[in-house]
Amino acid sequence: MSIEEVKDLLVFLKPFAKQQKDTALWLRDWIWKQYPTTNELIYDNYNALAFGWSVSDKQGDTFCHVAVGSKAVNFGLYRGAVIPDPEKKFFGSGNQARHIKVFDVKDFPKEYVGKMVKEAYINACLRLGDKEQVHSGLTIVKSISEKKRRPS
Repeated sequence: MSIEEVKDLLVFLKPFAKQQKDTALWLRDWIWKQYPTTNELIYDNYNALAFGWSVSDKQGDTFCHVAVGSKAVNFGLYRGAVIPDPEKKFFGSGNQARHIKVFDVKDFPKEYVGKMVKEAYINACLRLGDKEQVHSGLTIVKSISEKKRRPS
């Protein structure tokens, strides 16, 4: 099961502060426990370390993600713009993603966000073009940027 495949992610998280690492790993565990048959896609990018869950092995089929930057950990919904957010907890002005900053997991609104993640997951499944794609619960490192503009 991929929740156990954490070796690469721990290496990518190493430069970040302990609070950010702990928050990111807590969010990871929280999602994996709910969606164990989806795939975790990891992007060790220039500006942030991002990892998200996809109903396939493609970024376009991602339904939620965690982004660890220099100062904050964000939890996002890839197509969150189409999901109702009556309490206005998520931020973003583009036509796709929405995110919430997570400073302390004790303050993370699990029930509220969980409902939104469920909608995002259902939407991702409905959008899935090739219904034959396997939902296998893999961890896949998709990219590693040589240069970093964040802790490295």
